[in-house]
Parts: sequence; C-alpha cells; structure tokens
Amino acid sequence: MDGTADGFLSRVARELVPRADELIADVTRCLRAELPELWQDAELARMTSENITEHVVGVLTGLGRGADPGALEPPPSDVDRARRLARRGTPVTVMLRAHRLGEGVILDGFLAELPRLTDDPELVDAVSRRLLAMATGYVDRASERGVLAFQEERDRRLQWRLSLVNDAGLRIGTTLDITRTTQELADLAAEHFADLVTVDLLDAMLRGHDTPTTEPFLLRRLARGTRPDGGATEPAAPAARPVPAEVRARVHSCPDGSPEARALATGRSSRHTRGTRSWLVVPLSARGTTLGVARFSRYRDPYDDEDLLLAQEIAAKAAVAVDNACRYTHARATALTLQRSLLPHRTAEQSAVEVACRYLPAGARAGVGGDWYDVIPLSGARVALVVGDVVGHGIHAAATMGRLRTAVRTLADLDLPPDELLTHLDDVVIRLGAEGTADPDREGRGDIGASCLYAVYDPVAGRCCLARAGHVLPTVLNRDGTAALLDLPAGPPLGLGGLPFEAVEAELPEGSLLALYTDGLIAAHGPDVDEGLASLREALARPADSLEDTCDTVLDALLPTDRPRDDVALLLARTHTLGDGQVAVWDLEPDPAAVGPARGDVARQLTAWGLEELGFAAGLVVSELVTNAVRYGRPPIRLRLIRTGPRDGPGRPDGQGHVDGGAGRGLLCEVSDAGGATPHLRRARTYDEGGRGLLLVARLAARWGTRHARQGKTVWAELDESEPAAPLPDLAAAL
Repeated sequence: MDGTADGFLSRVARELVPRADELIADVTRCLRAELPELWQDAELARMTSENITEHVVGVLTGLGRGADPGALEPPPSDVDRARRLARRGTPVTVMLRAHRLGEGVILDGFLAELPRLTDDPELVDAVSRRLLAMATGYVDRASERGVLAFQEERDRRLQWRLSLVNDAGLRIGTTLDITRTTQELADLAAEHFADLVTVDLLDAMLRGHDTPTTEPFLLRRLARGTRPDGGATEPAAPAARPVPAEVRARVHSCPDGSPEARALATGRSSRHTRGTRSWLVVPLSARGTTLGVARFSRYRDPYDDEDLLLAQEIAAKAAVAVDNACRYTHARATALTLQRSLLPHRTAEQSAVEVACRYLPAGARAGVGGDWYDVIPLSGARVALVVGDVVGHGIHAAATMGRLRTAVRTLADLDLPPDELLTHLDDVVIRLGAEGTADPDREGRGDIGASCLYAVYDPVAGRCCLARAGHVLPTVLNRDGTAALLDLPAGPPLGLGGLPFEAVEAELPEGSLLALYTDGLIAAHGPDVDEGLASLREALARPADSLEDTCDTVLDALLPTDRPRDDVALLLARTHTLGDGQVAVWDLEPDPAAVGPARGDVARQLTAWGLEELGFAAGLVVSELVTNAVRYGRPPIRLRLIRTGPRDGPGRPDGQGHVDGGAGRGLLCEVSDAGGATPHLRRARTYDEGGRGLLLVARLAARWGTRHARQGKTVWAELDESEPAAPLPDLAAAL
C-alpha cells in the first residue's frame, strides 16, 4: 500500500511539474493576502518570491523523481532567508505562518489532481494520508531549521546591539568638546547601521539659554557622517564630510510639522520609509531637556522597530555626553569670562619697565584656573610685578584669584616691602579659607592654597626686591644674552600661616629681561622641570623685534598646543633705569631757612628739564614737604626730583591686546627724613596757623602719599603737566 501510494504520489507530482507556475502564483496570492508584511518593500518581496519558488519546485521535483516523501529536505537557502528575516526584524511567527499557508495551497493542488488520475477511493485515501504526513513532516523540518537559524541570528543581533551600545559608551564623549562629541555619534552610527547621519543641536542650548518650547526651532548642524565603505549609500547621495565651521555657525529651522520638529516638540522618536529610503528621527534628550535631534538614514534596507530602539539607546548615551560637554563649555566660558574680567585689561602706565603679558586657560577638563599677573605703579617711579596661582580650577578658583589680586593691589598701595606684603596676603588667604569652611553652601571649598611672587623694581637704583610664597623661581635674561634663575628663598605657600617670608635684592641693569610665570608654563613642556626651565632660557635668549614677539616665542616653545594642560600666566618685564639726567637729589639742613634754597634748586632743575610749566606747583609742594620734614621729622633730610615721561616709540600692547600709550610727562617730588611720624590730611579751622600744607599738596598733586622704610619715611607727590595747577584764587578758596 505504501509503495503504491508513494508511486502514485510521484506520478501526481510529475503531472503538476508543468503547472508549477500556477501553484507558485496561488501561494503568492495567498501570502500577499494573509501576510502583507512580507511584501512591504521590493527587497523583502523578492526574497519571499524566491523562497516560494524554491519550495514548490523542490517538492515537485523531488517527488517526481521518486524520492522518499518523508526524506524531502527544504532548500539550503531557506536557513539563510530565516537569518535575513531575523536581521530585518520580521517576527518569527510570520515565517511559521507562511510555511503553513504555503503547505495548505500545495496540498489543495495535490488533492485536486488525485480524482483526475484515479477513481480508486482506497488509493486516493492512502495517497491523501501519505501526502498529509509528508507535508506535515516537511513543514516541521523547515520550521524547526528556520526557527533555530532565526533565533541564532536574533541572539547574535542582540549581542551585537549590546556590544554596540557598550561601544557607544566608550567612543562617544571621550572629550568635553561639543562638536567632537556629536561627530563621534555620527561616525559610530554611520559605521554600523546607517548610510547617512546628521546631528543638529538647538541654538539656544549652545548659547547656554533655556531650550525653546515653541516652533520654529533654531538649530545648528554640528556633525554629519556616512558609511566608510559607501556600499549601501544611494547613488544620488553625496558622501558626507565633517561639517565645516562656517556651516556650524549657520542657523537653520525645522519646517513646521516635519519629523524633526515633532521630535523636538514631543521628545518622541519616529521611523519613516519612502520607497527604497528609510530613516529614523531621534531627539537627543538628557536630564529632562531636549538638546537637539539626530537623523539616521538608510537605503534599500529599511529600518525596523528594533533599529529604532537601538538608535534611541545610542542617542540617549550621546545626549548625556553632549549635555556634559555643554555644561562644561558653559561653565568654562563663565569662568574664563570671570577670569579675564579680573585680570588687568591694560598694563598700567609707568616708566620703570616695558611689559608683555599673557594668560592662557587650561584646555583639559579641569578648565580655567586661578593664575594671574599684575603690574602696579608705585611711588618713586617704582613698579610692582606680581604673578600668582590659586590651587584649583573653575569659577571658585577664578573668584578667589580676583580677591587675592585686589588684596595685593591694596597692600601695594601701602608701599610695603615684598616680604611684609606676602605676610599680610597670607593672613588674607587664611581668613578666606576660614570663611569658606564656615559657609555650609561652600562645602569642600574651605581650604585655599595659592602661591605668589611679588617683585618691586626701582629704576633709579636699578635694583629689584623680590619675595615668593611657594612660587616658581623667576628667570632673568641679562644684556649679554645669558639667562639664569634668580635664587630666592622658597617661602611657604599662602594659607599655611606662622612661617616667615624673606626678600632678596638683585641688581637689574638697563635692558635686563625679567620673566615671571606660573608653573603651568614649565610643566607643560614635560615632567622634567629642569628641561622646561632650559627651554624657557633658550626661548628668552632668541632675538626678537619686540617684547611681544618674545612672549609669543616663549609660549610657542614651551606649550605643545594652544590649549595647555594647566592654565599659564606669563609676565615679561624689560627694565629701564633713570640716570642722572632724570633724577636730582639734594641733602638739606634741618633748618627752616633751607626751604628757600631748596625751592630755588627745584626751579633751576625744572628749567633744565624743560618743565617750567610745573615750576609754580612744584615750588609750593616742595616748600610744604620740606617744611613738614624740618618741623616734625628728624635728620637727615633729603629732597629728590624724578622726571618721568614717555620713551621713544609707540605705545605697547598688553597681554589682552590693548595698547598702552605710555606714561605722561611729569615730576615726582620726594622728601625723606629719619622720623617715623606719618603726616595726615585734615582741614584747618579758621584760626589755625597750620594744617593747610598737606591739603595744598593734595590739590596740586595728581597723587601723593607716604612710604616707610626700615628707618624713616618718604612723603611724595606726583605732578603731571597735563593737569596744570589751579589758579591762586581757586587754591585759596579750597583752603
């Protein structure tokens, strides 16, 4: 019976072979009606049609040749198609149902053919049972192999997806640069699952403003990427390159109702297919804020829901990295703005030194720090040169730097020696640290560490007095071209308290170049500090047209890039001396009769200097200062005049790009004595015989003050020819 049934089944198959196209068409119509998802695009439809043809032709051919019906095997390509369905995200139930529907159509074709070939009911019944058993076994074998291949591919894709998401966490956000972070997202996606990727961020977010909630959304395209091999890119689509700077600076808007606009408004992703092109639109959101939108496009291989889920997972990681980069960029910009606002915008007018200054913020994640420099004019044509470094980075370090710089300027106005000034500055740092510790809102910011180098250069003596608090040693380039470190006692860093500072005097002849800097300059050259110092000395010794060029040469030689690992402050000062032609000195007797001759000496000296227009004011000022020294001071008494004025050549730019026009022509009048009493300005009452002298000096002078030395004091007044003395009636009214 079985043999006869198998033989008859083989005959039926041979009869159906010429009509195989009809069976294929019947199966195709059935699957199109019942499983439209298998025909949703041309590629999937082609794959389904090939699958139907191979199954129908394989079964008819095998049975027609007399093969054992129970041993018929599905075509080998069936396993590969199952894997391809899994890669496309087609549910396994669709594949299984397609097998069952196809089985039903083929069985109907065989059963309809039996009555035409025989009228033996027993044979028809036997062949029918044999046919059902064969079809069931065949479909079971095909389904089992397909499900196994399908699941293997799904597991592989799941592992691939997990690996890709993990890879995204490693490859996206390697820096805190916004543009690079978005380009890392575009490159990763284009490498693995997209033909074209674009990343747009909201312009308001890039500017540090709140994200807009109403259309139109203004965007900037920061990144674009394409598949490296270009194999799946649509022929008409040009290869994408990193977005040029001019394009990143351009603002564009999303059309109303576009997928990008909906994604930005709702925060929801979407999947789209049009012809052979498929694309995903995924918003970039982090911490409840939408930052922008990413678009992933692919050709001839449409995206499915699993691809959308993968894109969302990668975009979520990228959004956190972008948000971190934005927060860092905004915080760094704020700190840098604060830092630059607290640094001097232009070097102060003075004649003692020519200066060039630079400040470079750190390029690493630490960001801007607390490095600073300053140039402070002092009495006696002297100048204070300051460089300091606050430990730490960010806004707190910049704000602390500003407070210390203000404290240094205030202490400098008292004309304190460098070691005493650092002692008072140390107290300031200790108080600031105590305030931070007591403030619960500033947890972890109580301890403040800082270093400072304070130098006072006297152009009359050609000497410089320096003291340092834990700061790096300064370097001096002599006129013969040799450079060396100035040997200074280290001194403790600021904020320790209770430890002394020591000042050292060094002779700096005309034309000497003094370099003050923070440790970020020499540390940027490498871990070997000695190597950095050697490079600094070599760079200082190179010929240059100006001090500004020397500044640039030093930075180029010691900094590997324009974004050092630590912030850098550099202050270069080329010394000038005031010789006999600009300084006049007289020793006076402690006698009121010395006032008249002193006034005459001053008048003659001003005539020699061409400053006759200052003669009236200078005579009055000298008379009052000498009279006070004779009355209240102690001998010896000395009168000194210093002529100040611009040097030849144009003004000098400072470290911020401003140009210093130079000091105006003027005169410094100084009277020194060995007494310690400090004169005070007060308004005399109507019948007082004294008390009007210093008030007169204050009216005549642009600035005046008192500075103390180890022994004695000096009262000084600065006159400027650009501010002539007030007429006598006005002076009398003021007094």
